[in-house]
Amino acid sequence: MRTDETFRTERGSEQRLQGIGVSAGIAIGAAYIGDRGELPVSESRIDEAAIEHERGRFAEAVSASIKQLRKLKTRAMALPGSAADEIGSLLDAHLAMLANSRLIRGVHRRIGRARINTERAIQIEIDEIGKTFSEMDDAYLAARIDDIRVVGARLIRNLLKKPYVAYSSLSGGAIILAEEVTPADTALMDPRRIGGFAAEFGGHDGHTAIMARALGLPAVLGIPGLLDRAQAEVPVIVDGTEGIVILEPAAETLRAYKAQQQEVARERRYLNRLRRLPAVTKDGVEIRLEANVELPVEVEQALDNGAVGLGLVRTEFLYMNREDLPGEDEQYSFFAALVSGMEGRPVTLRTFDIGGDKLPEALAGYAASDIANPALGLRAIRLSLKDRRLLDVQLAAMLRAANSGPVRIMLPMISTPDEIRRTREAMEQVARRLKRRGVRVPKELPPLGAMIEVPAAALAADALAAEADFFAIGTNDLVQYTLAADRTDETVAHLYNPLHPAVLRLIQFAVEAATRRGIPISICGEIAGDPRYAALLLGLGLRELSMSPRNIPRVKQRIRSLDMVAAGRRTRAIMDQSDSERIAALLDDFNATAEPRLSIGGPKS
Repeated sequence: MRTDETFRTERGSEQRLQGIGVSAGIAIGAAYIGDRGELPVSESRIDEAAIEHERGRFAEAVSASIKQLRKLKTRAMALPGSAADEIGSLLDAHLAMLANSRLIRGVHRRIGRARINTERAIQIEIDEIGKTFSEMDDAYLAARIDDIRVVGARLIRNLLKKPYVAYSSLSGGAIILAEEVTPADTALMDPRRIGGFAAEFGGHDGHTAIMARALGLPAVLGIPGLLDRAQAEVPVIVDGTEGIVILEPAAETLRAYKAQQQEVARERRYLNRLRRLPAVTKDGVEIRLEANVELPVEVEQALDNGAVGLGLVRTEFLYMNREDLPGEDEQYSFFAALVSGMEGRPVTLRTFDIGGDKLPEALAGYAASDIANPALGLRAIRLSLKDRRLLDVQLAAMLRAANSGPVRIMLPMISTPDEIRRTREAMEQVARRLKRRGVRVPKELPPLGAMIEVPAAALAADALAAEADFFAIGTNDLVQYTLAADRTDETVAHLYNPLHPAVLRLIQFAVEAATRRGIPISICGEIAGDPRYAALLLGLGLRELSMSPRNIPRVKQRIRSLDMVAAGRRTRAIMDQSDSERIAALLDDFNATAEPRLSIGGPKS
């Protein structure tokens, strides 16, 4: 990519800035410059006599923040589709943080112990909490500190009597450019009036990104120096697919992006028509397309995109940003909402996959936090089985939720048959305890499955298949463990390659073992949601793919264009190869020659 200076020379004042595309689509409109984030705060010492006065100021700020969030929640109910539920759940979480949370208790104590002003006490407490979250070896979990920072910024603004600038009055497809766009800000964004937004801070896994996707607003985050370059009212293009923001675009750039915008709209209309159609190949082989979700509000997105079930429900967020563990009733409410929302479609609940070097505060004391190699440490099913107090509560909640609809229970990081046996024994014991309590349990306990995400599991898949009721291949971890390459480490990310022959052979081993035993097998890693890999996965024998809800229509489109015989023939040719580049060339050549075209005359998929 050329530098900003190059574009200014060639195209007048046009500037292209690279960020992180968090919500796909293209927005074109006039720039609106938002707030510059948190207000500057200085530290001042207070006398002992002033401690209660300062705590009183804090209490008033908390009360004002609660009132604001409740008003926002009322306003958010008018948002379209799943966005209303998404922002409602988020604001409920923010309201909970303003109750008896670690943040509130910590600020209250710090005012008295350190004898400092409330604004500074809030900042210090957030920084302390942030140290724990930001060092976690999980992008999604680490991003939860954003929620705490947003709540802290609201408290500070109320202390300083500096209200937020509202976005509710904007119109005409305005493009919001800001230092930071908070999730609560999105409650004020009407997609019919606002085109999209971009900000200097934020990432793909934060709630702001989740809300942008729920609202269908193109968004780019993580653009250093955005506001230093931007001017109000000038034309702006936000390309949420490529993660590019173009300030003051030249005439030819505008024409090109408007044409692309029209193509995207045509393709979206076409893909929407696929929602109710089955995922069936041209020669009649039916494929199950399911959704990966984390929150109950994502159920609507899954159904809207044609998911026939939930192939992976992550449960880790239940343990984050809290000092206590989630109880059985709380977990049951979460699981039951998912199961009921899917209206009889199967739901696969995964026991939590957390651990390693940085544990959530709620799990402190259950495992050592100082681990030399967290990726190979006490995490996932290993942590659950080490302390049955953790596992039994999850199993009890899942068994109760299974009364509301079909449920499967999936175990992460399985490497030995004994782990499955021990978990099944635990499930049977929990079921007996629930019955003694008078709690209804399904007559047939839910199927118990193993995730294939470490090489040992794939290589020993025959032994695991004798114990498991189903398999699910987690390619994200399988690729990393097989190639010893962390895809988030830029120094080795180039080695992360799902088309490496070793990875493909491990997938093949797992599929063949499941087939011999007659148990279902699915794939729920990122490659499941990429149309590029569809022919190869089907050729390997997979008939169940689970992915982000928004990827389902595009993968379905690819499947409906495929001939299974041809896909199988090309897959056999691929599996004879020992070179990744040759494998990629064979796959891409097959996709190019069989690539579907939209019947309405739009762009290729």
